[in-house]
Amino acid sequence: MAESKVKNGYKVIGTIKSVKGHCNAGHKVGDKFEISGRDTASLCGWFYYGIFPNVVMLQTGGDPWGDGVKIEKGILMRCPDIENEVTIELKRIK
Repeated sequence: MAESKVKNGYKVIGTIKSVKGHCNAGHKVGDKFEISGRDTASLCGWFYYGIFPNVVMLQTGGDPWGDGVKIEKGILMRCPDIENEVTIELKRIK
């Protein structure tokens, strides 16, 4: 199945996997949203800044492992706030 190419690249979906403490942006486990190099999906600036390179890489068709397989599992990233750490999984949608 071919990947879904949208205006400005491929569609990237973020899913909140865990929240340790309290997310100041109000995200909860299970929240799912489209995110891109132009849309922060209501993430706070610090978190978005940290995941931005991977969002853009996925959006533009990059594969950090170069095998076309592991990318299917998504990329887990953590918020830089260690007291209120949020974990997000980024996936490029097929």
